[in-house]
Amino acid sequence: MITTGYKKKADVILKEESGKTRDLFEKCRTFTTAKEVMAAGFYPYFSVMESAQDPEVTVAGRKMIMLGSNNYLGLTSHPKVKKAAIEAVKKYGSGCAGSRFLNGTLDIHVELEEKLAKFFRKGAALTFSTGYQTNLGIISSLAGKDDVVVIDKLDHASIIDACRLSFAEVRKFKHNDMNSLDFVLHECGDRGKLVVVDGVYSMEGDIAPLPDLVRVCKKHGARLMVDDAHGIGVLGKTGRGTAEHFGLEKDVDVIMGTYSKSLASIGGFVAADEDVIHYMKHHSRPLIFSASPPPASVAAVIAALDIIDQEPDRRERLWHNTNKMMKAFKQMGFDTGVAETPIIPLMMGEMERAFMMWKVLNEGGVFANPVVPPAVPQGRCMIRTSYMATHTDEMLDRVLGIVEQAGKKLGVIS
Repeated sequence: MITTGYKKKADVILKEESGKTRDLFEKCRTFTTAKEVMAAGFYPYFSVMESAQDPEVTVAGRKMIMLGSNNYLGLTSHPKVKKAAIEAVKKYGSGCAGSRFLNGTLDIHVELEEKLAKFFRKGAALTFSTGYQTNLGIISSLAGKDDVVVIDKLDHASIIDACRLSFAEVRKFKHNDMNSLDFVLHECGDRGKLVVVDGVYSMEGDIAPLPDLVRVCKKHGARLMVDDAHGIGVLGKTGRGTAEHFGLEKDVDVIMGTYSKSLASIGGFVAADEDVIHYMKHHSRPLIFSASPPPASVAAVIAALDIIDQEPDRRERLWHNTNKMMKAFKQMGFDTGVAETPIIPLMMGEMERAFMMWKVLNEGGVFANPVVPPAVPQGRCMIRTSYMATHTDEMLDRVLGIVEQAGKKLGVIS
């Protein structure tokens, strides 16, 4: 009989002799898909820009009209936002050199959180260093091993990863399907339940049916969290997002948002009742063990929030541009799916057609994003276009001419 020690030694010898010891990096060497796409001239990712995120950008020395940015209100280049960021660096330096929990809380962090709580009409708010980290921090701290997190099948990847980080059971329901949600929540019984949805879905551009979601959640005693990254600054009478759009601010328990869209910076936040925020401050590992958001980022968001209130015409212009493009694309014969926001996909179907469309648009001077699995289901590949308040009619008319020509060339429209 072989003892444990001799058996381990024998296993090592056998592996060495057979040459079958597994190399962790083998998958890196054999991954050739992206290189093959590059060689064919259809690689659309990691484009290097040499200018600001304006309606027109410079890519590899070429001027292009930007249809691939989430800078919905065009605030990343607003003079007040830039000035606020510069002044913050002058006063506080470039970083905080520590976590919020210890040495990384500045007075402007507190000022921003108070402003966010007031803006979203909640008891308190908490700011994180990235939007991705925000979802991780919220869900992993609130949902434990005896709880259930119920998510829409098309929720953002950061929500899915946050569920993995928590110890809760994770259940999914069909996209925007209240019968499916009702069934799943019923099966969860009397456990603690958190339903998490996107306010605006970042690929398809549709809006979550909050009135129905609130009704079903209340029926089953579930808490509702809305990731409103793409709704803030865009939806609602005063730009406060999906909850304001439906008049349900008091009925949404947790509002999450990011700064990298309409708020012209980087980072994220959560707004909720004061006791919920207090709990997260002391239990959210992504908050406690990450460096604090830098001063320039924080100051930029404070300025952006003020501009949303002071310049409502930006949101009006954004919707003018959105309605103009939606109407024109439909008249041309493009399938725009279920879009109802400044995110307007042009449905291509298969991956090959999406990449070909991207290439023709790129060559014509239009920067847009091809979206393929796993970001969307098989057969739902698209060109994702998105619009800014700062796009001019002249720019958009040029885009329409290029897109129509490309669509006819590839047989997408007749």
